[in-house]
Amino acid sequence: MATDTPPPSQSGSSTRPAPPSTEEFIAEQESAEFAELRHAHRSFAFPLTVAFIAWYLLYVLLSNYAGDFMGTKVVGNINVALVLGLAQFLTTFLIAWWYSRHAATKLDPKAEAIKSRMEGGA
Repeated sequence: MATDTPPPSQSGSSTRPAPPSTEEFIAEQESAEFAELRHAHRSFAFPLTVAFIAWYLLYVLLSNYAGDFMGTKVVGNINVALVLGLAQFLTTFLIAWWYSRHAATKLDPKAEAIKSRMEGGA
């Protein structure tokens, strides 16, 4: 498919700054701001991951070893197993939504500040 847009010019005057050096990346990685960003991510993601895995394993164990409980009717033909199975989907979406909000408010501003500094904008 042909386009009418010309290719980027190969002239010596580039508007893009030079990429950061390895030493600059290492210095940024060791900075307090980067450590704060890592802490903000890990303190949210790791506990939630552990909690969700425990919740999922509880569901699996109940399904395998507590058949009578899981077969208990809640309403009509809807039993505990179906309710807990659907709750797995609900919690998956809630965690994704919650993480999205957390990232937008706490992680993205810090990451953007680091990125702009590394790209020479600050």
